[in-house]
Amino acid sequence: MKYILAVFALFMAAPAMAETVAITGARIWTNSSEAPLENATIVIANGRVVSVGDAPAPAGARIIPANGGVVTPALSAAATRIGLVEMLSAKDTDDRAVASGPLGAAFDVSRAVDANSLTVQEARAQGVARAMLLPGEAAHSILSGQGALVRLVSGPDIVSKPRATLFAVAGRGGAEVAGGSRGAVWTLLRNAMDEARTYRTRKRATGPRDQLLNHMDAEAVLPVLDRRIPLAVSAQREADIRQAIALAQDYNVRVVIIGGAEAWRAAPELAVAGIPVVLDPLDELPVNFDMIGARRDNAALLARAGVPIAFSVSGQGIYLSYNVGPALREGAGIAVANGLPYAQALRAITLGHLRVWGENTGGGRLAAGEVADLVLWDGDPLEPASAPQAVFIEGREVSRTTRQILLRDRYAPQKVLP
Repeated sequence: MKYILAVFALFMAAPAMAETVAITGARIWTNSSEAPLENATIVIANGRVVSVGDAPAPAGARIIPANGGVVTPALSAAATRIGLVEMLSAKDTDDRAVASGPLGAAFDVSRAVDANSLTVQEARAQGVARAMLLPGEAAHSILSGQGALVRLVSGPDIVSKPRATLFAVAGRGGAEVAGGSRGAVWTLLRNAMDEARTYRTRKRATGPRDQLLNHMDAEAVLPVLDRRIPLAVSAQREADIRQAIALAQDYNVRVVIIGGAEAWRAAPELAVAGIPVVLDPLDELPVNFDMIGARRDNAALLARAGVPIAFSVSGQGIYLSYNVGPALREGAGIAVANGLPYAQALRAITLGHLRVWGENTGGGRLAAGEVADLVLWDGDPLEPASAPQAVFIEGREVSRTTRQILLRDRYAPQKVLP
């Protein structure tokens, strides 16, 4: 009983009052240059960065000696499902997708987000401060629903922007829903744009007898046509990526590619069109025919061409819900090993999320006046063996004691004295 009460107190505890904190003697990556500041001090107060550089810590500040440790902006997960899935094996904890019913584009994942989910708690302790939550593939529609932007602050309200993107599935997955062919996917997507345009001019609960979108789905497509939110297209094959580019141009909509294993083949066109790619740096093998051209220097080739990039390391879908922080760091390290400059890889997992989704709420950089979302690491953050020493979100230090830690401490074998 005491253990249960302790766990409950851990989950329900209110965040500590804001204080002035100075992290001293750190190697600080600010995301404003290609090299870190050495032996520097960062001061935070009232949720913001006060100063970064060689200024001394102010009187009365709580001092955290970094001893040469690395400070970076907090991580951001550009495509994940934390807070939507607790256990893949437990259906009653899986709210990521619609398996039946009338909803397609109108499905809104923000209404299912569980701020108390242990996946959220774990990601926060791993140094993740922001995320885009995307729906899973729908059983009957290529338009799977609307994603939500979240801030992993303590408390029940973590959704910062509901209905922040519209998610569509192309490639093999989309073809299965669309009738068996990729060509049908793009015909249906274009039809959805056309029907939403018509719906705008004469809104009504019912449409022509051959209208494919119901009025709820038509309403959900309108923000894409108005360029208020992007259309996130899950696509791996070059042919599908080029269809997405053409769709963006023909309808003047914002598009983001999710996956993009063969995006390097269309890098110049993506750069000209200003279409970002959220890719998995671990994709290097053709696990299906959509990914015949997968290669590990995909990120380096896209960045070199000027394509905005961010990372989502899926681990065959597992890491979209679990171990998001370590997976992002490992993916960034793999990208560096395959030609992506270190500073750009770090930006992809800290600043890329903001660039891709157009979130203009600050953050992603360490400079005076910026939101104080940052992590002090005990080693190179792109090394999987490194771990956070301290995590701050909006200037408040996050507890790194999670339920997993409590269970480890409870059930770890006790040392037997000789």
